[in-house]
Formats: sequence, C-alpha cells, structure tokens
Amino acid sequence: MIDDRETRVRLLSTATRLFADHGFKRVTVREICRAAHANVAAINYHFGDKLGLYREVLQQAIDGMARTNDAAKTAGEGQPPEEKLRRFIVLFLGQIVRPEFAMLHRLVQREMQDPTPVLDALVAQGVKPRLEYLSGVVADMIGGEPDDPAVLQCVGSINAQAIIYFPNPIATRLGYEFKATPEDIGSAAAHIASFSIAGVRAVGRRTGRGRQQRLRRSRSRR
Repeated sequence: MIDDRETRVRLLSTATRLFADHGFKRVTVREICRAAHANVAAINYHFGDKLGLYREVLQQAIDGMARTNDAAKTAGEGQPPEEKLRRFIVLFLGQIVRPEFAMLHRLVQREMQDPTPVLDALVAQGVKPRLEYLSGVVADMIGGEPDDPAVLQCVGSINAQAIIYFPNPIATRLGYEFKATPEDIGSAAAHIASFSIAGVRAVGRRTGRGRQQRLRRSRSRR
C-alpha cells in the first residue's frame, strides 16, 4: 500500500515535469513510467489512462489558482475596492514568482498552445473565477457592470502587468530580473496597484461611470 502511494507520487511528479517540457501529446506512457521507475501498467492502475494522469497533473495548477483566488477574496473582505485590488495583486504576484510555480506555468502555457479536453476545467475552475472577482472589483470602482467591455479591458490590463514578472530568460535579458523576496514582491505589487488604480479611475472618468457611481452613493446615504 505504501509502495502504491509512493509510485503514484512519483508518476505525478515525473509527468508534471515531462508534460511541462514537451506537452501532453509528445509524451508517451512508456516515457513517463521509465522516468518514474514504474511498471508500464502503473498509469492505468492509478489514473485510468494518460489523459487521467494529465488531468491530475493539471489539477495541481488549477488548485493553486483557486487557493490564490480564495485567499484574495478573504483578504479583501470588508475593504473598499481599491484595497481589494491591492491585496489581490500582492497575493497573485507572490504566487506567480515562486520557483515551484514556474513548472506549473509552463504546463498551463503548453495547454493553451495545444489544448486538450482538460482546458475547460482549467478555464472554469482556475482562470474564470479570478477574472470574475477582478471584474467585480473594477466594476465597483468605476460604476459599471462586471461584463462591461471597459471593465474587462481594465481587468486584462491588470493581469498583463504581472506577466513581465514571470521568471523567464527573456524578461531577464530585458532588465526585468526579479528576485522573489518579500521586499521585491511588495514593491512590484505596490507599483502595479497604484498604476492600475489610476488607470481604472481614468477609464471611469472617461466613460462617465465614476460620476454615476458617486451620485448613486450620495443618494443611498440620504
């Protein structure tokens, strides 16, 4: 029984690395089992088939996204939308710059480039909840609806600012080498938050939604 658990862990760890390096379609069951020092039938025994193993591997990335989303919601409870956004960015950036996240990020990138049936779960459980939360926060800031195109554009811009901090050789060559210390994370998160809040407010002024929101708040206090 203990050996079965250890074999399962080895298969997951090995498959995560191989799928991240080569993608789902280019890795064979035999290669995974050989690298994990497991019997060739072990994947069927533990996961049903290669796709079942891949689902378990990608679920690790999905679960990580969900934990970050939940932590951001908890941290932002009872706070004004600007503070919710600041706290989300700190947590999100702190997660994506962790060394162990690099492999999961490559895994997600592979899935985006060459989708499998697992893509729907990645979007529904990992990506969509994050964007819905941010859309709600931004909508509160400018007085729009979460599905308003202006809100969605703001959310896209906020997400894009964090991408440059993903550890990768291109960012390093462009002078964006980033050490994942609490000080660096705090400094980068503060910049992204300040830049984003100013940008969102500008969008609100341009669209007139900021004024509409202030009027509604004023009326509600009477």
